[in-house]
Amino acid sequence: MRHSKGYRCRSRKLLRKHPRKRGMSGLSRLLYEYDVGDKVHIDISPEDIERAPHRRYQGKVGEIMEIRGKAYVIRVMVGNKEKKIITTKYHIKPYKSA
Repeated sequence: MRHSKGYRCRSRKLLRKHPRKRGMSGLSRLLYEYDVGDKVHIDISPEDIERAPHRRYQGKVGEIMEIRGKAYVIRVMVGNKEKKIITTKYHIKPYKSA
């Protein structure tokens, strides 16, 4: 039988929490205000998996293009292509450059 290659294929480690970090995350992640043009770090949270971006974007840095209700449209470069990702605050963090 062929191996399934679904949308969440090979994401078991990505979509789980470490035992000491289980439960709901803190409110600071949800109360942070983002503006258009801010850089963000995509970090998929297993709490709200329905609105999570694809696992290929885990760890990428993007720029907020627009705000759509409670969601954000984020521009991410993948190679030479520009991709638009629509996700919520659960899956983004503010980007802090070194």
